[in-house]
Amino acid sequence: MPEHILFLTGRLAERGLQRVLESMQPAAFTHTVHVLGIQVAGLMTADMIARRLPDAMGADRVIVPGRCRGDLDAVSRALRVPVERGPDDLKDLPRFFGRQGAPLDLSRHDVRIFAEIVDAPDLDIDGILERARAYAEAGADVIDLGCLPKTPFPHLEEAVAALHAAGYRVSVDSVDEGELLRGGKAGADFLLSLKTQTLWIADEVGSTAVLIPSRSGSLRSLLRAVEEMEKKGRPYLADAILDPIHFGFTDSIARYRELRRRLPQVQIMMGTGNVTELTDADTLGMQAVLMGIISELRITNLLTTQVSAHAAGVVREADAARRMMYAARESDSLPRGCGEALLALRSLDPFPYSRDEIAATAAQIKDPSFRVQISAEGIHVYNRDGLRTSSDPFDLFPQLGLEQDGSHAFYMGVELARAQIAWELGKRYVQDQALEWGCAPVRRPEPARVQCAPHAAKSAEAEP
Repeated sequence: MPEHILFLTGRLAERGLQRVLESMQPAAFTHTVHVLGIQVAGLMTADMIARRLPDAMGADRVIVPGRCRGDLDAVSRALRVPVERGPDDLKDLPRFFGRQGAPLDLSRHDVRIFAEIVDAPDLDIDGILERARAYAEAGADVIDLGCLPKTPFPHLEEAVAALHAAGYRVSVDSVDEGELLRGGKAGADFLLSLKTQTLWIADEVGSTAVLIPSRSGSLRSLLRAVEEMEKKGRPYLADAILDPIHFGFTDSIARYRELRRRLPQVQIMMGTGNVTELTDADTLGMQAVLMGIISELRITNLLTTQVSAHAAGVVREADAARRMMYAARESDSLPRGCGEALLALRSLDPFPYSRDEIAATAAQIKDPSFRVQISAEGIHVYNRDGLRTSSDPFDLFPQLGLEQDGSHAFYMGVELARAQIAWELGKRYVQDQALEWGCAPVRRPEPARVQCAPHAAKSAEAEP
């Protein structure tokens, strides 16, 4: 027999929930919709369910609104059936139940991220450790100590030791043979970068060498270095060097492709900084495309930098991108349905409700609290006194009558600003929630909450 699911909701969302469930038929389950005796589904709590629902009404599972607060495990034990949160928005139920494909596992990847501290010689040990900690939290697997030309690095050995003591794998990146030798003897796990002329360093240390061409664009010289390391029986990574756009970018992509064709089993590294740092464009899209190339070519090592202000989040972005591309490749699918970590300016479904649907909900409202929603047509504000619609908050605000209510006016100003940004960009907006920017934010402050007098604003009804 098919599973029977009990959906708990509020009075305002009941009709919409029924429509969504009917649109999903035939589904792999039967269902019952039960109004728990509240207007707004988003205000439901686990304690409320425990008090008002004596049994599971014959269901095999209970789905509650995504924003339902409290301990659902205790409710599950009391009802003796699983109780779980659904999506925040009832329009997302089809995706929640896999009608658009089962969710992909984003816990796995096969790309190792090297995050370079480009100014390591100018930092003291505490500064290096602080930067390493931030990179590791963002997803870095190896901390790369970037040496600077003609800049002394007297504490190189101490830095390698301190990073190892803190539990990090370490690479040393330099064009100076002496620094590479020092880094290797200090126990660096990797050395960036050796050419055919400097392969002798690999004989002196236990580090894994990262090999690069002896001259720009020369795949032949890189292949010679690979051949030499094979003869030595030493581990290595091969980096064909990704060049900046208009300075060999397309040729360098072809070079990586040829390297993989000739050496199908070799571990390859790609450094993406020449593109992410040297292109004045948001890095999220670049990361997706570059990681797609990396995934197709089975490149398993990536070197990245965070120097330019616009590239301040590339380690975190690379981590999200490697997981997305691995999941898509392993499931033999397009990189879609993998979440919105790499979507900052847009949402996959920015306007789940039409103007007519919002108007139908607004007609049911009997209290003075303002609800804010957006559709493709604009920003909608409604309460018992009616529905107001505009694309400009300055048009809406004078209609709200909040001149004598400072805290409520402030609250509505914040919400209308968020709604306008979401509407203009094509992002999902949910009242009382900060806009989602994927993995793009460099800083995420704790959200503040303003209590509105004399009555608190209520979230728009959009939950199952």
